[in-house]
Amino acid sequence: MKFAYTIVYVPDVSASLDFFEKAFGFSRRFLHESGTYGELDTGGTTLSFAAHELGDMNFKGGHVQAHASKQPLGMELGFVTEDVPAAHAKALAAGANELSAPTSKPWGQVVSYVRCPDGTLVELCTAI
Repeated sequence: MKFAYTIVYVPDVSASLDFFEKAFGFSRRFLHESGTYGELDTGGTTLSFAAHELGDMNFKGGHVQAHASKQPLGMELGFVTEDVPAAHAKALAAGANELSAPTSKPWGQVVSYVRCPDGTLVELCTAI
């Protein structure tokens, strides 16, 4: 078994790709001509975005749309960086909402949390 990718269902795939490029510095790998699926170049594991209508096709009972939920979903994307305060500020400048400012944890890691315009919860942290 190998962890290959994460797909985040969003209202506007292109807007999510744009945001993640500006906020976190990732490069766009692919956007399907339909605009309903796209990928970022994030290293060994692919971070993908798919339109909610694709989620509706896959899940007959529907799914929780993160952007429509008042609270963040119970899962996060974690991005490791050497400078959490700078990455946090860049994400806020790109349009993220602050959930938790950069904080030094007792185990020595610096961690912050932001919520992206599409509702995705992101943890920014130093390596452990």
